[in-house]
Amino acid sequence: MSIFKKALTTATIATTLFAGAAQAEDMRIALVVKALGIGFFEAAAKGAEEAAAELGGVEIIYTGPTDTTAEGQIEVINSLIAQQVDAIAVSANDTDALVPTLKKAMQRGITVISWDSGVAEEGRQLHLNPSSNPLIGNMIIKLAADHMPDGGDVAVLSATTTSTNQNIWIEEMNKVMGNYPGINVVATVYGDDLADKSYREATGLMQTYPDLKAIIAPTSVGIVAAAQAVVDAGKAGEVNVTGLGLPSEMAGAIESGASKSFAIWNPIDLGYSATMLSHALASGAAEAGPGAEIPMGRMGTLKLDENTNGAMADPFVYDSSNIDEFKSIF
Repeated sequence: MSIFKKALTTATIATTLFAGAAQAEDMRIALVVKALGIGFFEAAAKGAEEAAAELGGVEIIYTGPTDTTAEGQIEVINSLIAQQVDAIAVSANDTDALVPTLKKAMQRGITVISWDSGVAEEGRQLHLNPSSNPLIGNMIIKLAADHMPDGGDVAVLSATTTSTNQNIWIEEMNKVMGNYPGINVVATVYGDDLADKSYREATGLMQTYPDLKAIIAPTSVGIVAAAQAVVDAGKAGEVNVTGLGLPSEMAGAIESGASKSFAIWNPIDLGYSATMLSHALASGAAEAGPGAEIPMGRMGTLKLDENTNGAMADPFVYDSSNIDEFKSIF
């Protein structure tokens, strides 16, 4: 059996929850992801299961839409509300569109947090950032600049135009561009976290900007697609693909030379932390508010800022020196 809980259809969710209703002590925490079938989120589900086992009496419902749309997530969340889950932890496809549905969940006594990609403050009790937004923004441009001693043109391949976290990271990156003289961002394009569209966008960038030195993709889907596009264009070693990706999915790109380095937090830790935070709030062991400090098990303590946002950990860089160690983990 897979270590990851398979995505549940509405009917399956209902059946599963009905079967577990006899175990009144169980807390049901729904981990709602941007879309099913993405390795990053499957690794987060592994961390959620780890936290559930550590806590005891917790059932994880791993679910999400089949594509990266707010409408798909709203449908999933409405189903979870109907099933009266105890907590919803969501990585949002849209900052604002989910708010009315999540407010309805909270009005019905369901704990709501966002993680990875946030929703507006009124739609959740806290937001768990994987890392500090300024640190991530600086990291993604630094990863490119470190291999461009003479400067040059770079482009950004993001997820969707409304993706909360990517937009913030790109904004933070732009704030520190003055620290990297000679590096020019010539374009930002969007692959919608779809492999085929991201591939086409990366190919288009190389055709439009023949002197392009790097593609920065702050998305685990986009970075893999861009690396493949670089290999297929015969430009491995000429165009460096970097950004945020999974070691298991980027090992080939490091080996081929399409990517010299990339970064990511550990998604297993992220799913683990989101579950610990959801449990702490839903059980009444902690309350979310400005300045609150909420325990996250082995990940330490999350300190919330004035907007009830908190950062889990610093991003970590992967390259040829450590990729073999991590590619079998996630």
